[in-house]
Amino acid sequence: MAEFFDQTADGEPGLALFLNAGDPPLDVLADLVFMLDDAGVDCLELAVPFPGSVTDGPVIRRSHERALALGVGLDEVLTFISHVRPKLHRLRIALLADWSYSIKSRPMAEVVGDIAEAGADGLLLHAVPPRVRPGYYQATRDAGLPVVATCYHKVSTQQVMTEAVDNASAYLYLVAQYGRSGTAPAEGYADLAGTIAELRLDTRVPIAVGFGVKTRADVTAVHALGADAVIVGSAGVARVEEALAYNRDVVKEFADFVRSVHPAHTLA
Repeated sequence: MAEFFDQTADGEPGLALFLNAGDPPLDVLADLVFMLDDAGVDCLELAVPFPGSVTDGPVIRRSHERALALGVGLDEVLTFISHVRPKLHRLRIALLADWSYSIKSRPMAEVVGDIAEAGADGLLLHAVPPRVRPGYYQATRDAGLPVVATCYHKVSTQQVMTEAVDNASAYLYLVAQYGRSGTAPAEGYADLAGTIAELRLDTRVPIAVGFGVKTRADVTAVHALGADAVIVGSAGVARVEEALAYNRDVVKEFADFVRSVHPAHTLA
């Protein structure tokens, strides 16, 4: 398996979990991040919250809103990463940011440099216009910041898939179904195998599958089709939402969720 998930034992799928920075609040999130590191999780896909996401379902959209209500933006997220990243032993952090909301107003080279300096291990930039992409890829190369590139099963054109393969240097995020996050393919994951195999011919970086992956059975099924890693988003965010709503211990609730979704990653 390629470098980004090289902390995963042979034969085990890498596990990436999505959370919005600020949901839970950043002080609680810090404890949650350290728990993930102790639990053996490979990657935290940490989003800078942004409003009106057209690719997210209601669970993650509500999470964005809670985080935005606390005033969490790119600067706060980078400060957060700079504080927690040096204390992590295993967990890597892939920053997800929306180009229009969080990046557009700043010079690309400058903001990419700031993200790299904060300690992010990778960057997934959401909704980058085609005219901006060459400058984005150049800036990440100059800063030595690995890129998470995305493509969609069944929907992405050959051109989009080729661009993703050519520029992914952290991992390649294969979205299992076109639509909103949290929605699994109605017919299941079986026909992902062909897309994964096609991508595998042209890339050495890990292929991670997300959207609708919620259970241990989903993780096992996707890994069996050839994916190196899985990305779990809405199911975990829902546990955060429930814990906050009922004033429960968010870190404990999320640790229980981690144990339930991935049998290979357990707390000591």
